[in-house]
Amino acid sequence: MSAPLDIVIFGLSLSSSWGNGHATTYRALLRGLAAGGHRVLFLERDVPWYASNRDLPEPDFCDFALYDGLDDLDRWQDRIARADAVIIGSYVPDSVALLDRLAESVRGRLVYYDIDTPVTLAALESDGAEYIRRRQLPLIDLYLSFAGGAALDRLRDLGARKVAPLYCSVDPERYRPEDVEEKWDLGYLGTYSPDRQPGLEELLIEPARRLPECRFVVAGSQFPDDVDWPFNVERLEHVAPPDHAAFYNAQRFTLNLTRSAMRKIGHSPSVRLFEAAACGTAIISDPWPGIEEVLVPEKAILLADRTETVVTALSMSESRRKALAKAARDSVLADHTGQARARYLASQLGALPATSGVPA
Repeated sequence: MSAPLDIVIFGLSLSSSWGNGHATTYRALLRGLAAGGHRVLFLERDVPWYASNRDLPEPDFCDFALYDGLDDLDRWQDRIARADAVIIGSYVPDSVALLDRLAESVRGRLVYYDIDTPVTLAALESDGAEYIRRRQLPLIDLYLSFAGGAALDRLRDLGARKVAPLYCSVDPERYRPEDVEEKWDLGYLGTYSPDRQPGLEELLIEPARRLPECRFVVAGSQFPDDVDWPFNVERLEHVAPPDHAAFYNAQRFTLNLTRSAMRKIGHSPSVRLFEAAACGTAIISDPWPGIEEVLVPEKAILLADRTETVVTALSMSESRRKALAKAARDSVLADHTGQARARYLASQLGALPATSGVPA
């Protein structure tokens, strides 16, 4: 077991899961770190769209604070300076300036946690990423990536000195089978994204049209008003994390959809995949490279890129559906919990020298 670490994390959000998948990813990881005896301060930029939608305003597994801007960070200057590691997450506001500032002041390890790696890589190719610049990659002691596989090689080619995958994870205490009423044959949970919408049309909306006797649900914000929802598709604007488990458990199958950049590069399992599996819900997913390293197709997950595949899946026997769900849950509980990720992160940080020696 590694020695307890003092860690400071700048993340997009911990207090609000509205319109983002970062909050639940951080919550599982930080609960795992707390269970391992590590101390964490999470600093979140106070922005109005999260301020009005906070579903975890006072986390009990870490120190938490909101800040108004870079000039407000002097309050935590000593904690930041003496931390064993300072981690900056993707999409943090003003993070280019923040990363430059921390490179000059952090005495411990300076770490970047990219929860949007495939999107970041596409932007870094032209140096157009809004939250990190190519010139900053050599300043970072460890680049943690939401995606593995080829993404790690591309990050090295762009100038990252040390890279490692850090997939999202799940808290099995909060995501588990529940005895709730079965409401839907197939559901989907996710914020609207233009590059995911064709998959939603093909794998849920069109099946709903073809199976009027079945019930469907789509939960998530920011969907445009012109989506033609069939009568048997229920719409929920938002499902807060405390209600995720009940939401998944009320579905016979849940649909996992992946953004195009992540689907193309592969090795990018979403937090929704782990949450649904931990709840014991059978999963249908769009295919992408590396998914078989997380859940074995046809044994623990069904892969689909056509409406017909989904229509056929919804008529499978209950015994096979339950076998799929159990295999997925067993796999996730063995390898993809927050505590498993926390142990891996602590080992990665512990292997780094305390200072990089790279001039800012």
